[in-house]
Amino acid sequence: MSEALAVGILRQAIELAMLVSMPMLLAGLVAGVATSAFQTITSIHDNVLGFIPRAVAIFVVFALTFPWMLRLMTGFATQIIRRLPEVIR
Repeated sequence: MSEALAVGILRQAIELAMLVSMPMLLAGLVAGVATSAFQTITSIHDNVLGFIPRAVAIFVVFALTFPWMLRLMTGFATQIIRRLPEVIR
């Protein structure tokens, strides 16, 4: 296996990992900022109030984007399996 091929596969894997995780990270960020703003405005500082909305937002986004993520991941795995003879050389 050449270095260029290994670097290309690793680059694709990192890009795919970032692409798949981005919707959940953004949902957690938006929910966290909104919750923090709400806590600042109302002067309610409860740890559970900060955690629950973020967890719910991440779970909802995960549930909505799971088919898309699964399609991307299986496509990448299929591509790697098809290129296996090239990788083994």
